Order: sequence, then structure tokens, then C-alpha cells
Amino acid sequence: MSESDVDVAVLRQKIHGMAATDLATAIRERLPDHDVAVADTPEEERQLLENAPIAVGIRFSESELDAAPNLRLFACAYAGTGHLPVEAFAERGVAVTNASGVHGPNIAEYVVGTIVTYTRDFKRAWRQQRENHWASYRGDELMGSTVTVVGLGAIGQALVERLEPFGVHTVGVRYSPEKGGPTDEVYGFGKIHEALAKTDYLVLACPLTDETEGLIDESAFRTLPPNALLINVARGGVVDTDALVSTLRSNDIRGAALDVTDPEPLPADHPLWDFEEVQITPHNAGHTPRYYDRLADILAENVRKVEATGEYDDLTNQVV
Repeated sequence: MSESDVDVAVLRQKIHGMAATDLATAIRERLPDHDVAVADTPEEERQLLENAPIAVGIRFSESELDAAPNLRLFACAYAGTGHLPVEAFAERGVAVTNASGVHGPNIAEYVVGTIVTYTRDFKRAWRQQRENHWASYRGDELMGSTVTVVGLGAIGQALVERLEPFGVHTVGVRYSPEKGGPTDEVYGFGKIHEALAKTDYLVLACPLTDETEGLIDESAFRTLPPNALLINVARGGVVDTDALVSTLRSNDIRGAALDVTDPEPLPADHPLWDFEEVQITPHNAGHTPRYYDRLADILAENVRKVEATGEYDDLTNQVV
């Protein structure tokens, strides 16, 4: 297979406010001998998909799949693929890859920044500064504390790596504890309460599945120590929101930093907005100007694998 045989159609779908043309530019830089195209109109996009063996984007419906007879690979620009008709892709022999790993560095930085902010009580410092109020207050130390990370994928691993210099004890919770991990201890979901009981900082970085939906529920909050801080960069549904609100009202945990919520977007009249000890960001921990560069790196690597083998198998981040 020659390089000219592999063409890429970049779909007209924005990611984090960045244009599809920017993604196309990043791909061209890595695959200069390939035809990488972005359509301006829906009709042009349909024409591209009639011939392109590779498409890159966020969403791809069954009807679009039916209209793409030559498609061999859909490179999803998200880490999650639950919104895609994966069974239809499999039935048609179309490979699917995801963007796992793209978010690792930036979301890990978000979590580290949040932990330090709460540990050193910068929120109080900001309040006092706004009020022109000079008053000493107590600080805390991160060193020696226990950080529990639920989910040891790319984000969890990147976080544990960045926590190492702080001298913390790390505990991992994952679906398959027998795989081990970069943390000092690893537990399965069935023993999560053993991990929660000694947790100072609970970081949720797992996918939303049948097993993780509502994982942090009323019982989990009862197990957490009162000084524990919850940080959710996974999905809102991993936490039972009603149980979280009740726990915060009872002052049974230190607080919560939520980049994701359930429901999402969080309604303006939701009680979570009113807790002083809660930090809310609008699902943007994953935002980074390097998103397209990392995504293009994954795609370019896979294109080279296809050229070397002639097969769309054993690709990086392949899910179908």
C-alpha cells in the first residue's frame, strides 16, 4: 500500500472550540504526503466520505456509515466511544480508535492544582484579597496524605506520576486489580470501601459504566473520613448527586471539586452552586491547546501501521 492510497476526511466537528481545519493542519504536518481534506458544506462532506478510507471526528451515525462504503477506520476524537454505533462499525468491518491518552497531562495538572488549592486554602486567600483583608490563617501540607485514584487509565497514571514528588501515599481502585498499577496499593471495586476509609483526596478518573454509575453513593460518603476532598474529573454519573448534597449539608466531608456533574450542565438553581467548599468548573479540565497535536500523533502512528501491514488491526487505541 502506498502513502497516496491513504486519505483522511476530517469531519466538520469542533472540539473545545477549536476548528476542524486546525486538526487537519496538524495531521498534514505529520502526514505531508497524504490527502487530508475538510469539507465546507454537508454535501461536500458526504462526497468526501464516499471515498475516504479514514475519517476523523467526534460523532458518526449509522446513516453516515451506510453512505461511506470505502471507510476502513473511524478515528474518534474523544476518549469515550459510548455515543458511537460500535456494533454497526464492527458488522461492517470498520475499525474504530479513540483519543485515550490525549487528556492525561492536562487533566492531571487540573487535579494537582485543585489538591494544592484546597491544601493551602487558596480559596480563603482569594476571598480575603478581594476584601482587602490581611489576616493569617492555618495551612496544611500535602506530604504524607493519601490520594485515592479511581481509574488507572491514561489520566490516572499521569496523575500518579505527577503526585510522586509531593511525597503522598497513593491508592488505586480499578476494575482489574490483578493488573496492578503505578500506585502504592491497588484495590478492586469490590473492596473500594477499604480504600475510601483511609482517603484524604478521592480522585475519580474512571469511565462511566454499569459498574461505576453511582459508585460514590451514600454508603461511600459514610466511609470517607470527614477531612476527605472529592475531585471528579470522570463523569457526573459516577457520583450520586443527592447523596453528595446531603453529605455536604451535614459537613461530613471537606468539600468537592467537580468538573463534571449530574445533571450536566448544572442548573443555575442547583444547590451545589451554593456550597462555599465546592469548586465547579464547566467540564473543561480536558481543555488544552495541544489536544489536536496529540490526536494527530495517534492518527499518524496508525496510518503508518496500516501502510506497513496493509491491515486495520492492532492499531493504537483500537476499540473495534
